[in-house]
Amino acid sequence: MYRLAPDRALVASVDFFTPIVDDAYDFGRIAAANAFSDLYAMGATPLFALNLVGWPRDTLPFELLGEMLRGGADVARDAGAFVLGGHSVDDPEPKYGMVAIGEAHPDRIVTLARAQPDDVLVLTKPIGTGVLATALKRDLATPEEIAPAVTSMTTLNAGAARAMLAIGVHAATDVTGFGLLGHLHNLATASGVTAAIDADAVPLLPRASELAQRGTVPGGTKRNRESIAAHVTFAPQVPEPLRVLLHDAQTSGGLLIAVSASRADALLDALRRERTPAAARIGRIRAGAPGTITVA
Repeated sequence: MYRLAPDRALVASVDFFTPIVDDAYDFGRIAAANAFSDLYAMGATPLFALNLVGWPRDTLPFELLGEMLRGGADVARDAGAFVLGGHSVDDPEPKYGMVAIGEAHPDRIVTLARAQPDDVLVLTKPIGTGVLATALKRDLATPEEIAPAVTSMTTLNAGAARAMLAIGVHAATDVTGFGLLGHLHNLATASGVTAAIDADAVPLLPRASELAQRGTVPGGTKRNRESIAAHVTFAPQVPEPLRVLLHDAQTSGGLLIAVSASRADALLDALRRERTPAAARIGRIRAGAPGTITVA
């Protein structure tokens, strides 16, 4: 964040990665929505973006590159932002993402660090994109079967951001590479609180649980689980596939929001009006050891 004036701050973020779907246009859309997600998580409005491209010029046609960039431009247009150029390099493996720049009022920026005991935790998209993308790579799922995941990943978090700003919330983060529990751990640590999750309340993408049961688990999900194992306590009744999915590395996931109990219903109503992919009450913030999580 960079404060320009008493009532105006710039918010900058960057994200890029290798393809997680086969269709170049969809990959461009997913990468752009993912890049803008950090802005929305802070309550910022996107202004412009710069493309970041790695492309194997000798092995993949430039027509595919054009489709990928078209997907990113279409999502930027939906966000009300301009793509003002960027930079590309010759790369053995394709990569795409954006530097995303937005603005927010300095007094209304939403951070990780203000969640309070008794806050309700609300999630705005279902989880499971990492497992589904891995299934596609292993030919265990068809493009048609992962279509719900693509729809979720290409949906901007703009509506969720509008809802949380309209209602007023204490803290938020977007759920991406660290998985739901990893990002919740970061939020709870920054806020000096603990969190309790109701696993059955967490929305899942179709087939995610089945594929997790079959062991279709990306490496990032496994690393997430290892990295926060000391901070998470599961009730014995929580099944193994659900434990996997709660750590699943997400791409362009939803917002995880901490809101006062008195405003939780209003936030859920506002999210439904915005037609976010999910509007789920999944747990609570409690006083306790910072960064710890219990899952029941």
